[in-house]
Amino acid sequence: MCSKLHQLDYVSPIGLIEIIGTEEAVYSILFAERDQPVKLVEEGTPESLKLCLQELDEYFKGERFEFTFPYAYEGTDFQKTVWHALKEIPYAKTGSYKDIAATIGNEKAIRAVGSANGKNKLSIVIPCHRIIGSNGKLTGYAGGLWRKEWLLEHEKRFIGSRE
Repeated sequence: MCSKLHQLDYVSPIGLIEIIGTEEAVYSILFAERDQPVKLVEEGTPESLKLCLQELDEYFKGERFEFTFPYAYEGTDFQKTVWHALKEIPYAKTGSYKDIAATIGNEKAIRAVGSANGKNKLSIVIPCHRIIGSNGKLTGYAGGLWRKEWLLEHEKRFIGSRE
């Protein structure tokens, strides 16, 4: 990642989301701990960030179920494997760390999967909010459990329009 980093703020129904990326790709989509946007679309805002903002907006309106804007993640090979497996959890469905560990062929790596999940910087797009406990209860979420619950309910509300 040698290119200049740019930031763009998106005001979502569940708080401010900070998008960070380059001309080529988005690298981070995280909830910001502030109320007011600082960086809005302006001349020179990369297309990758503008497309991300547009697709997030469509997601929150219930019009988008998968993302196509260019994004990239940086991490260890194990983390990338976990994040790729997370992307396979369908919209409005859930899985557990145990499910992901089985998917990647390492059933004993439940804690390591949880750790990799927690290092995901592409919230919503790499859907770590779809991970729940094996007992069916909500588990930790960097954006807060209330946001996780909101995102899961949001997806359930709009899944019917997809079918």
